[in-house]
Amino acid sequence: MTVVRIRRLPHAEGLPLPAYQSERAAGMDLVAALSAQAPRRLKPGARALIPTGFALELPDGFEAQVRPRSGLALKDGVTVLNAPGTIDADYRGEVGVILINLGEKSVDIVRGARIAQLVVSRVETIVLGESGELTGTSRGEKGFGSTGSANRTDRGVAK
Repeated sequence: MTVVRIRRLPHAEGLPLPAYQSERAAGMDLVAALSAQAPRRLKPGARALIPTGFALELPDGFEAQVRPRSGLALKDGVTVLNAPGTIDADYRGEVGVILINLGEKSVDIVRGARIAQLVVSRVETIVLGESGELTGTSRGEKGFGSTGSANRTDRGVAK
């Protein structure tokens, strides 16, 4: 098990640190470290940077990704704008979450509300080797949507 150091910032006093909510969860819930007297209202189409009240010391070879919470997205239309947001191992500032309201009604983000999830993963640093040609494949240069067909429903979605 890898230990990641975390520093609670003063405005997060009394709030829970990121934590897994079930035994096999991949992500830890992040909560809003807003003032109790100053919730943030997100009108439809509005976005805001929401503080979490902590900073991380990720070990070399790791990253953290900030991802949306599915319940918040489904229920209220609120999601993480730059999902997934990447936190690099050399960043030591406060983790913030850029939320956007894609719903039809205003949503109040209050202190302690679960707003996103944090997934920590290993990453490998690579070296790019420039080449005039790439190895061919059956797909080749076919891009977006090229692996589906007009009438396929094998994934439960008619295309």
